Amino acid sequence: MHSLLPFLYLFSAWTKGAWAADPTMPFMEYLDEKHMVCLMWGFDNLKGNITFKLEVNTTGWVGFGFSPNGGMKGADMVMGGVGPDGSYFTDRHALGRFEPLVDEQQSYTLLSMNEKDGQTIMSFRRSIQSCDKEDFQITAQPIKLIYAYGLTDEIKYHRDNRGTKEVNLLEYMPRTTSTNLNFLSATMNNITVPAYRTYYYCKYMKLNLTTKHHIYMIEPVIEQIDIVYHMLLYRCPSFVTEEDGRPCYMGDMEDTCFGVVAAWAVGGGVFELPENVGIPIGGADSGTIFRLEIHYNNPRKEAGRTDSSGLRLHYTAQLRQHDAGIMTTGVSPWTSLAYNIPPKAPEFHTYGVCNTTLFSELLNPVPELQLFAVMLHTHLAGRKIRVVHYRNGTQTGFLALDEDYDFGLQQTVNLGHITTVKQGDEIAVECTYDTSDRTNVSIMGLGSTDEICLAFLYYYPAINITSCVSHPNTGMSENSTTPDQNMIAEQESLMKNLPQIQYAFNDKHNYSVNAHGTVRDMMETPVTCETSNAANGLSTSCKMKLAGIILVLLYIAIM
Repeated sequence: MHSLLPFLYLFSAWTKGAWAADPTMPFMEYLDEKHMVCLMWGFDNLKGNITFKLEVNTTGWVGFGFSPNGGMKGADMVMGGVGPDGSYFTDRHALGRFEPLVDEQQSYTLLSMNEKDGQTIMSFRRSIQSCDKEDFQITAQPIKLIYAYGLTDEIKYHRDNRGTKEVNLLEYMPRTTSTNLNFLSATMNNITVPAYRTYYYCKYMKLNLTTKHHIYMIEPVIEQIDIVYHMLLYRCPSFVTEEDGRPCYMGDMEDTCFGVVAAWAVGGGVFELPENVGIPIGGADSGTIFRLEIHYNNPRKEAGRTDSSGLRLHYTAQLRQHDAGIMTTGVSPWTSLAYNIPPKAPEFHTYGVCNTTLFSELLNPVPELQLFAVMLHTHLAGRKIRVVHYRNGTQTGFLALDEDYDFGLQQTVNLGHITTVKQGDEIAVECTYDTSDRTNVSIMGLGSTDEICLAFLYYYPAINITSCVSHPNTGMSENSTTPDQNMIAEQESLMKNLPQIQYAFNDKHNYSVNAHGTVRDMMETPVTCETSNAANGLSTSCKMKLAGIILVLLYIAIM
């Protein structure tokens, strides 16, 4: 880990959009693609406060907040501006899609508010943990930030002047901006999407670079935003040699392309890798075939739609310190499973387990893997995803956690810290589904109304392990489809306790298998604050948790 101090001047060369350098706040993110809304922040390790500065290209009201799911409902926010009678600023919370209500306890402190050169600049501070029932608890996990603004100081509906971005505030991983404009395009070429609810199309291509380069940024190019569900770019085994395009998963040998190079799903944006890592491309694999897979969801079964969506891979010849890889973990998505998810289930859990002891059968030696980012993925019934890390059979913590998973906001996010995975460690992916509104069984599969449970783990150094997944041995069970709550619980327990058939695949599509894997017990998700209102002061539990966070932040600062 590095000290926070060298980052204070990290962004001094960034001058576009709504941001001017502030050396007292080392972290910065534009919250929108047009750079109209800039957020800077920093935290005081000793006092446990976090300070924000919001710069927005407007002279009207501005709003900023934290949301459990990326929308207005349940959001904690501040709103302010400079009006005819001076500045105004309030701490608020939202119950739905109407004007947020003012909190009884004002937990945010306004530090400054001014207008300059057509911008509103608002600086404010709050405790990392306010313990106010109407405030969002800031943790060392990615948080969905929301913003909105008006063109006047009359607070009313913001129309399109709003947005959401997921950021890890407490464990932010800074990135550099490159002036290199070189990129490779992996896109479809005006393909026709048939009138099917679910359609997978694959394009096979070469990305010719004769010398090794690093991909440092992945940018989606979306033409038909309403029907493009996800996009994956895979590196194919050497026996795949032809460039063409056709429907995926037709039983061809090309269906063995599973080495993920880039991933995007609904709601995702541009993802830039940390400054010390890059995804290797070119050189030894200059003749390699890559497969662009796009999942189209066409619920209205419209005919005649064409699409040229894909991915833009920004690359540089200035190689970074580490080669990065992306490993697929979770429930195996490539086998036909009798893994039924019952209807009328408000919470149903599925599990996939990766046991890294399988790596040694495909790779020697096996280095320690440093995990730094993740993309979580289910289909429409997904509500929660937890990625758990075990060592010597004991849970060490959560690698990734989203208790408010939103299918429409599937972003690749930096974990904000590095987690080391050693040979013999286990990684479990737990997905929670809500099928309350379904009358039929949902299966684990590739269809738009099927379900899936995956976590794409970004790590370094890159190894030739493409995926590490499992599924329960459903051949040993009979699946019930009765929507009775007792039967639902029995089905979930059975799927968890059956032996897990675990697989690890390498980039040649060789694999190792363990037919007797298990799903270990998992900790409860940590509760960050137990008091009901900040007016009553911090409880002992909350004080202890806050003290723990301060100690962690102090440790980060001195390393």
